[in-house]
Amino acid sequence: MKDDIIIGNRIRTIRESISLTREQFSELIDISSSFLSQIERGDKSMSIETLMIISSKTGYSCDYILFGDTTHTNYINKINRMVSNSSDEVAELMYNVIRPIAKYPF
Repeated sequence: MKDDIIIGNRIRTIRESISLTREQFSELIDISSSFLSQIERGDKSMSIETLMIISSKTGYSCDYILFGDTTHTNYINKINRMVSNSSDEVAELMYNVIRPIAKYPF
């Protein structure tokens, strides 16, 4: 299906943007590297659970992965990845640094 190919290309682009090999990325999202290869080529579809894991581990929204929605900018994705891969203490420090700059009432 054409959509599977497009989605697979987005996943490959995401994987490459975070500088992970297929093997490293498949371990991160808990699937086999051969299944990841099939997803990236558009030969297989992924489950909602796998989609959610990819989103949470990379910081890319499910909307972007499925539909190419770029509402969330590249910077937001980078910030999400930094925070999600940090300890609670470091994440709190990041929050305390960003909060006054963002001027949002959290």
